[in-house]
Amino acid sequence: MSSQRREQQPKIVTVGFAERDGRGIAYAVSGGNGRGPAVRVGFACRPLPALLGRDVAYAALEATAAELLRRGVSRVILRVDDDRLPRDLAERRAMPSALIMPYVRLRCALNRFASADVVYAGDDIARDASARARAEAWLNVAA
Repeated sequence: MSSQRREQQPKIVTVGFAERDGRGIAYAVSGGNGRGPAVRVGFACRPLPALLGRDVAYAALEATAAELLRRGVSRVILRVDDDRLPRDLAERRAMPSALIMPYVRLRCALNRFASADVVYAGDDIARDASARARAEAWLNVAA
């Protein structure tokens, strides 16, 4: 009974990400308090400067969703430190043509969950996850 009750509650995951030279790193931190384990997820992305990182955000979230699904998560709330991404997903608004396929791929990944919400998290947990990803992305380039 308790496992069913736990499964009904969505897993809260804060996602921080960064990209450098087409190689991306996302950190997914479990739990709303940021004290859960962090999972490192690599992804590839050829960012377009005109998109101001929106394509990177889509690729990072798609890779994170795939990893969470692989780990058996069926309900999730994804917290991101990018206020544009949740709005893109919630509002049916026009977007640059270069974002259409990344948007569709991300939507498909999110639709594989029993429930999935993407919300803005402008807090220390999200900023720390993003800073960790940026540091690793830059260190990998320097190495």
